[in-house]
Amino acid sequence: MFAKPLTRALAIATLVAAAAPAAFAQADSTPLTRADVKEETRAAMVAGHMMPAGDAPWAGEPAAFVSTLTRAQRKAETMAARYSGALPPAGDAAAMASLAPMHSTKTRAERKAETLDAIRHHQVMRAGEAG
Repeated sequence: MFAKPLTRALAIATLVAAAAPAAFAQADSTPLTRADVKEETRAAMVAGHMMPAGDAPWAGEPAAFVSTLTRAQRKAETMAARYSGALPPAGDAAAMASLAPMHSTKTRAERKAETLDAIRHHQVMRAGEAG
């Protein structure tokens, strides 16, 4: 009953699938040579259209920065901050600062009693059942 329409639909789909690569092919069928690609890349680099490597978002031209301090002044300022303890540690200093050390208000015996009570009342998930 549905054999003819199904066969027609499959035939049309096959023809469309076979013709699709030709329809989407580039107008210029000759591929670029390695030298051509390198030349285009060099031109884009010179024009400033290349995104620099890294994870930071790129906003185009870098802003010009003019320092008001000499290198020696900056180094002296950094060393003074380092010795006074005002210099944050290297790496993820901002993330580490938000993780203040936690101090419990309960004793070890109180925590142990709470845990045993939770186990007795089946409020603790068994090992391997998370997720």
